[in-house]
Amino acid sequence: MARVFITGSSDGLGLAAAASLLQDGHSVVLHARNEQRAADARAELAQAETVLIGDLTSRAETLDLAERANQLGRFDAVIHNAAVGSSEQRRIATPEGHSHLLAINVLAPYILTARMTRPRRLIYLSSGLHRYAEASLDDVDWVTRPWNATQAYSESKLLDTAFAAALARRWPEVLSNSVEPGWVATKMGGADAPDDLSLGHITQAWLAVSDDPGATVSGHHFYHQNERDRNPAATDPDFQNALIHGLEALTEIRLPEQVA
Repeated sequence: MARVFITGSSDGLGLAAAASLLQDGHSVVLHARNEQRAADARAELAQAETVLIGDLTSRAETLDLAERANQLGRFDAVIHNAAVGSSEQRRIATPEGHSHLLAINVLAPYILTARMTRPRRLIYLSSGLHRYAEASLDDVDWVTRPWNATQAYSESKLLDTAFAAALARRWPEVLSNSVEPGWVATKMGGADAPDDLSLGHITQAWLAVSDDPGATVSGHHFYHQNERDRNPAATDPDFQNALIHGLEALTEIRLPEQVA
């Protein structure tokens, strides 16, 4: 039995992945951004180990979430599922002045990864739109550029994809991969999304716990349990290193080196 922590798991794909893992006999810790959503998650999946609460737009709450997760003991896998989508308006959501989208999609998974006890497996939710993102780390918070929600979302998912690949190089003892769930009809995806919702959570759950040879790899990118091509920047070591340096500067949190 594996223990899995899933961010953004009070509804949508995170909740679906949790339900699937619980049905297969694994232990799952859920995450919600506030008390009401935590209550909803508990009502939906009473068999979950617990629900941790933390607003991922807040650096302080994200750090506290990492600490409370650590108090529960080491996880076998962490699925970084929480995200906001391509219809977001740019709005400042953190005391540090970062946008809502960057804080949730990029900074929060980085902070949790840096501060949580290192699990055996890490899974980061990406998007097919990351292939169309500009491979630049200038103005990742869209301070000087005119806001383009789709491009900002696409860039955030490129950064997530590159970060997953960077960790595979930096932490060889951890299996770190990224996943495209498809454009599915969640609240974020919208009612008209064309992909199969029932398949949207399968790959991340599989990567979290399966001993299949296809799931026990690192530094790969998946769509429906099959490897998929990436934006070339995501696999560029120079881009990955620059990304980590940039995230360290933005968060003032250093990413630990490889375990000796």
